[in-house]
Amino acid sequence: MAPTGTIHGVLLSDTFDLKTFYKLDFEGVHEDVRLLNPDEVEDPAAIRFAVCWLPGPDAFAPYPNLEMAMSVGAGVDDLLAHDGLGEDIAICRVRDPYQAELMAGFAAHEVLHLERDFPAYAADQAKATWNPLPLRPPHALKIAVLGHGSMGAAVTRALAVLGFSVSVACRRPPATPIEGVTYCTGESAISEAASGADVLINVLPLTPETHGILARPLFDKVAPGCWLIQIGRGEHLNEADFTAALEGGQLKGASLDVFATEPLPAAHAFWSDPRIRITPHIASDTTPHIVCEQALQSARDVLAGKRPSLAVDRVQGY
Repeated sequence: MAPTGTIHGVLLSDTFDLKTFYKLDFEGVHEDVRLLNPDEVEDPAAIRFAVCWLPGPDAFAPYPNLEMAMSVGAGVDDLLAHDGLGEDIAICRVRDPYQAELMAGFAAHEVLHLERDFPAYAADQAKATWNPLPLRPPHALKIAVLGHGSMGAAVTRALAVLGFSVSVACRRPPATPIEGVTYCTGESAISEAASGADVLINVLPLTPETHGILARPLFDKVAPGCWLIQIGRGEHLNEADFTAALEGGQLKGASLDVFATEPLPAAHAFWSDPRIRITPHIASDTTPHIVCEQALQSARDVLAGKRPSLAVDRVQGY
């Protein structure tokens, strides 16, 4: 028998209007699920789930009967680390099939922007200068991809199709490996894949083992003048070691899309460094209709007394 009644949820974000952006106003459309902004909640005890993006430290405190918290993004590290979410609360994430494609496109764009030296052509255009630059075959560029979940696998496929030499750090060999791609597994997988890399692309999940992984020991493994593409989690990057690697020339520059503090503070030194390309966490994003569908699905799982199908493994972190 299908569950009856209505389940109430709350939208929690200190920085984002989730209801407007993701069109999460279900009133009059889906009578079994209501999603409210905090100022619309009349009875906090009736709230059984939350849809979140970077909720504040006390965001969950008013809701004593919470059973599920869902991130509108693919990452849930902020929810896993949140003091307001007990072990009995299911943590879910959106699994958007389009996110991996968007991430792959971003990574390929950054690699091609670097390899074909489009900044030089932009500078030449400003001077009305015709100056063709020499090319090299794609396989001459060695790229290391750290991570082989849905995002890392999509990035790897895109770069392999373009003909680049790709090494991947992954937990286990893929069931269907791509011809020509080198897969590194085991405890030394990350350092092995990064060894001698001209481009280092981070797509790892954030776990205790990967926190701060982008640091001097790894930077010492790459080829001098390597370019970093950081599209994992902001906490992966040791900013002091990164800056030292830039100053010492071990890194030529970086494309940074994620940061430990977001939005990146206006006074942060990264903004004014010409060696760094900054984007505001847009390498990929969840599409509004997928967020709506999966928020409804997870809420209805809770209403039916089931563990949400989109719940993550708290131990693995994804």
